[in-house]
Amino acid sequence: MGWLAGWLIVPMTLAVAYEVAARYVFNAPTKWVSSLTYMLYGSQFMLAAAYTLLKGGHIRTDVFYERWSPATRARIDTVSYVFFFFPGMLFVLHAGWVEARQAWAIGERAGGWPLYPFKAVIPLTAALLLFQGLSELIKCAQVIRERPR
Repeated sequence: MGWLAGWLIVPMTLAVAYEVAARYVFNAPTKWVSSLTYMLYGSQFMLAAAYTLLKGGHIRTDVFYERWSPATRARIDTVSYVFFFFPGMLFVLHAGWVEARQAWAIGERAGGWPLYPFKAVIPLTAALLLFQGLSELIKCAQVIRERPR
């Protein structure tokens, strides 16, 4: 999913370039570019989150974290996943599902664009994040089980 998140910058850039030309060259601003770039950026952000988790790119207090043993880091990560990450992602999944289902049911639109596909990205990426979080939790369990040699 990281590659898809990266490629979403292309249509966003083209849309903004079109808006700049329409607004300042032809004095004809659009209404739809703002909505489109807003939806594409939200999709990009959510898609990149799981990839960033996979690569270990999310914020940590490295001053302490790097000094701990791998087993201690794994224990801290386990607590963080169980008490913060999973509850947060389950909330996003549930709330996103409710919003996406309602948006599909009414054919929600914004700025002339269908909004429901973009709202569907939220629960989809929350599910991807949950799967990646489960993978990270399994890795933590393996590190904790290893015996130092």
